[in-house]
Amino acid sequence: MPHSAVTTIILAAGRSTRMKSSLPKALHPIAGRPMLGHVLATVAALDARPVLVVAPGMDQVTKYAKSVASDLAVAIQANPRGTGDAVKAALPEVKSGEGVALVIFGDTPLVRAETLKDMIAACGEKTPVVVLGFEAADPAAYGRLVVDASGMLQRIVELKDANDAEKRITLCNGGAMAIRAEHLARLLGKLSDKNKAGEFYLTDVVEHARHEGLGCTVVVAPEADIQGVNSRADLAAVEAEVQRRLRRRAMEQGVTLSDPETVYLSVDTVFGQDVTVGQNVVFGPGVTVASNVTIRPFCHIEGGVIEEGAQIGPFARIRPGSEIGRDAHIGNFVETKKAKVEEGAKINHLSYIGDARVGARANIGAGTITCNYDGFNKHFTDIGAGAFIGSNSALVAPVKIGDGAYTGSGSVITKDVEADALAVERNKQFEKPGWAAAFRAKHTTPKKAGE
Repeated sequence: MPHSAVTTIILAAGRSTRMKSSLPKALHPIAGRPMLGHVLATVAALDARPVLVVAPGMDQVTKYAKSVASDLAVAIQANPRGTGDAVKAALPEVKSGEGVALVIFGDTPLVRAETLKDMIAACGEKTPVVVLGFEAADPAAYGRLVVDASGMLQRIVELKDANDAEKRITLCNGGAMAIRAEHLARLLGKLSDKNKAGEFYLTDVVEHARHEGLGCTVVVAPEADIQGVNSRADLAAVEAEVQRRLRRRAMEQGVTLSDPETVYLSVDTVFGQDVTVGQNVVFGPGVTVASNVTIRPFCHIEGGVIEEGAQIGPFARIRPGSEIGRDAHIGNFVETKKAKVEEGAKINHLSYIGDARVGARANIGAGTITCNYDGFNKHFTDIGAGAFIGSNSALVAPVKIGDGAYTGSGSVITKDVEADALAVERNKQFEKPGWAAAFRAKHTTPKKAGE
């Protein structure tokens, strides 16, 4: 079905009330991406026009969504009164009499595109209403889907209204629904708010469709795909499921995870083949790792590129803008930020390299820092190929160390160093013979009586 024939209505008017958060629920991150971003990525795979339904004042949500989906339309649910009311708000964005309206939820980020495609395909003339269902391990909290012997959906029954036979049903309502556009406005117009909550329920569409003699059916998805987010605990559960999927995908693509459950990935983490990742490693957004890279335990990597054969960690932090070159070494307790570390360079111990270039095969001694910030502006340090930076050096930017140059240990380098030169900056050492013994004696002589 072409793009113009499918409209995906995303309900995202939740305000994080139960999450006790000032951040709108749809923007809480899962695996480095806002929850709504997961939903929009799924919609993008459908070739469908997205319509986002939000409450008044949710500009932050709208701004993010438009940054992700340029063809997004926005509908405002002026006075939120249930899911049916939310879909009514989106009606002006649905072409009357054409195609399918697919209703999904912004707080259910695990539903797969393949499942939604199945719903769209099933939404035809004979079955113009399709409901997403799942077999629940514990159905107590969910509405039941009552189907006949042929598998056609007869009605959706909430637990409080279910009889004993209906309570034994394990096929439950997953929330999403596909409705032929030619029936949508009419069926929504039949919804009533004559209930305890005073809301218009989208689920009542099934009852009205059956009264008209329209066929309704169910597409079944795994229960794990239906998890919604209404609390911080729900958010953690969905994060755990996304991480399981990402780890499985990484290992299927040729990555060794020494202890998979302790490795945390982002949805956009990219790996080459034969990458080895140790325990307790975190990948933030925007990381690309080439083949044959070793990442040792307890590293944190975000917004960086690691090229083939590089070795990272343990206990290294790679911050945004870092480019770690082929066969380079980043060792324990080393932090890089907006640094280009070229092929074969080594930064093995206890160093901070920020706003800098480290030339090919250069060696950075333990305790070296690039002093890149003057309190107002950031400045650049350029370390040439084959340079050797002595331990405990401070390179005060802006400064350039020439190719093959050396700096003496403990130096504070404030001026450019020529290629192949040695730069040493430290006070001359002097010595006072016997001073230490005299000092100790002074402070350890027994006091006289009365003192």
